[in-house]
Amino acid sequence: MPRFYFDVRDGPRFFADDEGRELDSLDAAEREAVTAAAQIGRDRLAKGDARAVTVEVRNEHGQWVLTVTVSVELHRVEPEPPRA
Repeated sequence: MPRFYFDVRDGPRFFADDEGRELDSLDAAEREAVTAAAQIGRDRLAKGDARAVTVEVRNEHGQWVLTVTVSVELHRVEPEPPRA
């Protein structure tokens, strides 16, 4: 069974996955990466701690095979519209 590594970029921070996970396929690794990015994004982006979270997936040979990015883009109307 192939092993995949899920490195995380959270703003300027980088967290390398040294253990990895054995999964059936690249499709399974994609589902894991999407789930991880969504969970991290929900926790970090909602607090305003980061604007984007990226999960970079490597195979057992260290080759980059997949990237998932979750981001928040905010546009505030300035000046605020008058109250009705």
